[in-house]
Amino acid sequence: MTTPTEAATVTKQLPEEFADLARFSAWILPTEPERYAKRLNSSMEEMQDLYDVGMERLDAALDYCDKYDINDLPEEVRNLFNLLQSVVMVSFPIECWKQPRVPDSGAAYLGMVHEPLV
Repeated sequence: MTTPTEAATVTKQLPEEFADLARFSAWILPTEPERYAKRLNSSMEEMQDLYDVGMERLDAALDYCDKYDINDLPEEVRNLFNLLQSVVMVSFPIECWKQPRVPDSGAAYLGMVHEPLV
């Protein structure tokens, strides 16, 4: 749960038009390994909430991000973009697997050598 102080800080992290997404600030993560770790350590209820709200705002958020050069995003817009990447990160567990981990993957882990250039 976000404290009032964290909520005030988080609200500044996203564009004003998306202040309603501030409660998902813990999902504003800059790298895929961080997003994956967050997914593995989150409950299905937490991910379902992010997914439901995120998918509802997805088109508007993408349209907003498209106003900027992907290589020169202002911090608030980059945070929004990273949040959208977290929505994508939870989509398969929500839509297909009904669990945070890939089914039947055991302890397998795939690590990225390089992040995609964004």
